[in-house]
Amino acid sequence: MSDLLSLSLTEARDALKAKKTSSTELTEAYIGAMEAGKSLNAFITETPDKARAMAKASDEKLARGEGGAMEGLPIGIKDLFCTEGVLTTAASHILDGFKPEYESTVSQNLWNAGGVMLGKLNLDEFAMGSANITSHYGPVENPWRRSGGGNQKLVPGGSSGGSAAAVSGRLAIAATGTDTGGSIRQPASFCGIVGIKPTYGRCSRWGVVAFASSLDQAGPLTRTVSDAALMLGAMAGHDPKDSTSANIAVPDFEAALTGDIRGMKIGIPKEYQVDGMPEEIAALWKKGADMLRDAGAEIVDISLPHTKYALPTYYIIAPAEASSNLARYDGVRYGLRVDGDSLIDMYENTRAEGFGEEVKRRILIGTYVLSAGYYDAYYLKAQKVRALIQKDFNDAYQTVDAILTPTAPSAAFAIGENQDDPIKMYLNDVFTVPASLAGLPGISVPVGLSGDGLPLGLQILGKAFDEETVLKVGGVLEQAAGFDALPGFLAGGK
Repeated sequence: MSDLLSLSLTEARDALKAKKTSSTELTEAYIGAMEAGKSLNAFITETPDKARAMAKASDEKLARGEGGAMEGLPIGIKDLFCTEGVLTTAASHILDGFKPEYESTVSQNLWNAGGVMLGKLNLDEFAMGSANITSHYGPVENPWRRSGGGNQKLVPGGSSGGSAAAVSGRLAIAATGTDTGGSIRQPASFCGIVGIKPTYGRCSRWGVVAFASSLDQAGPLTRTVSDAALMLGAMAGHDPKDSTSANIAVPDFEAALTGDIRGMKIGIPKEYQVDGMPEEIAALWKKGADMLRDAGAEIVDISLPHTKYALPTYYIIAPAEASSNLARYDGVRYGLRVDGDSLIDMYENTRAEGFGEEVKRRILIGTYVLSAGYYDAYYLKAQKVRALIQKDFNDAYQTVDAILTPTAPSAAFAIGENQDDPIKMYLNDVFTVPASLAGLPGISVPVGLSGDGLPLGLQILGKAFDEETVLKVGGVLEQAAGFDALPGFLAGGK
């Protein structure tokens, strides 16, 4: 069983096609791993019976020489994607008991490609957070531990922390995530795996519980860059049900992994050298640039002058959109209802009990910046700054093919460490938010370990709808780094 769990997504696909194993065997291995790994709290809802049925159907297809790109591969789904007949909570009390009568486009694409659903993964409530500590179902534990002694439980990053922990801890072979301001890339860095946020519009948002509609984008969390290429190809595609879905053909992302980046120009933005950056992050960044240079790329210093405004811009736009999107949760149609003496009382009671503290904080901020007298001063101004941030990237891509930056300003920190300081928590997204505001693709690749033995990632950013270059450069970086460390959880360090 443990040998099966060590297979990457592409390795497992090839093993299934070669009939070296079956989907049923692979799925049973992961069902056992989920049971053994409950202490990580990575899953909100497990669906072993559904997984077994899907695996059986996949084995029948594979026996006939049929099957899609993901045929028979057992994956986890972030509990932000609506899944027909399966509890979908967004990790919030307010969606108690909600079982959609429809399937999100992304998850349906994966099932059409032959994927097998292991269950629904934990996250920060409504995807609002950078540590996966705001979930109504409790925090997710990172499968990694500091090497300096002790057994302090660490955050997996967020909001896709359950997805990242499950993939890193071998509870799923791969998983879906969503990235609004870094929620795929930052947990990938914290957990020592690969996470790609595609271009806004590459994957449909239909059936994904909304946080900030102009920012949310689905993507995969996987163990390798080639795995990410495989799974992204299965997830992506135009969807007429989503007005923001791009009607652009999905390329063969795996074919882009040529390993050849000779002559490419890689930008190093000076504005990402932020005050107080830990020396080990700066050293890792330089090491990554050296690796790409050694592979034949040209390293070019660039400027993204409006970077310093990205975080405050994001924390105006995202809460504003959240306050609008979350207005629908009122106790009337679905989910939690807390009765009161009047309709208004019921609204107030339901929302007061149903939403957690971080969600309430962002609703209040968002409602404030959208209110009369403040809309122009905050929200409208933030949108103008966003346009300047997008222009910075457009200008940079006139001279470079991709951009290299750190993924996160630190390694994973302890659960509860920064919990009482929202501003410090928000700073976790300092390197990921700019690309989100610009709608650009980015991938986080594990490159090294911190002084405490925790994984650190570097981020490759690319032009809009040029995931092929992002994956190609990411693959070269992955190969050069040779990151093969495993979390202590897998060695029994629970």
